[in-house]
Amino acid sequence: MKNYSVKQYQESDYTTWNAFIGQAKNATFLFHRDFMEYHKDRFEDFSLLIFENEKLVAVLPANRAGTSVYSHQGLTYGGLIYTDKLKGLNVAAVLELIFYFFKESGLQSLYYKPIPSFYVLKGNAEIDFFLIKKGAFLDRKEMNLAINLTMPLTISKSKLKHFRRIEELDIEWVEEQQLECFWELVLEPKLLEKYKAKPVHSLLEISKLKANFPNNIKQFSAYNDGVIVAGITIFETATVVKSQYGATTKKGEELRALDFLFINLIKKYKQEGKLFFDMGIVNEDNEQGYHAGLLKQKEELGCSVYSQDFYKINLI
Repeated sequence: MKNYSVKQYQESDYTTWNAFIGQAKNATFLFHRDFMEYHKDRFEDFSLLIFENEKLVAVLPANRAGTSVYSHQGLTYGGLIYTDKLKGLNVAAVLELIFYFFKESGLQSLYYKPIPSFYVLKGNAEIDFFLIKKGAFLDRKEMNLAINLTMPLTISKSKLKHFRRIEELDIEWVEEQQLECFWELVLEPKLLEKYKAKPVHSLLEISKLKANFPNNIKQFSAYNDGVIVAGITIFETATVVKSQYGATTKKGEELRALDFLFINLIKKYKQEGKLFFDMGIVNEDNEQGYHAGLLKQKEELGCSVYSQDFYKINLI
């Protein structure tokens, strides 16, 4: 413990933080400050930097809400970010230091949301082990659906049958730089109609993020007779692509345009050598705890179930 120190993130740490994210073993572009801070007005940042003999060895993206701290409520996943030079015993010591820092800051509980395992080729399961050993418990567990693109595709026969039929129709799928058509004509109307909700990202926010991360955020849309009928917004890392948003119009539903777009993207990214296609969790606020229709749809596209765990640590 004596060689380690921790400090709360400040704006002056911007360059240091981002440089570290660029070489950490379990980081993605979501942890870059330009991504984390698009919604900084919604969250009280409480991110940490951890040093060993004044050398940065780990960071923890986090936000504070009352007497609780989260890693991080504004991100799909989070957890301790570190290099492969930080070994198991050191990870345990770093966690102990982080817990102590939070306690001294008057916090009573930590909610910890680790990055899914298939994002980390070098592995970081030691985090889960030491969390449990230090008193954490599984607060929630979700099914994360993803396709292992290194394996033969297992798209259902019915999906492929419709796909071949759709290929004969006048449907064009394209990557486009602007997001207005998808957001305003497909995504927002669909979410409002089906869930009385809005996208997590406003059009202004996602457009700014895409401008900041043009190689990571991509928009693919399907058009029928020149009219947009479906779209998928992709978050892309070095090894994983994630369908962050996917939606279709009523006409698109009739044409099965969203499946058509998904299958084309699955094939595209498999050919390009990506390792996983992440389709996200299928949670639902019902007795089952999941959306049966979404689970079936994603499995028929070739997904398997991976675990997304959520831990809670009582600090007092």
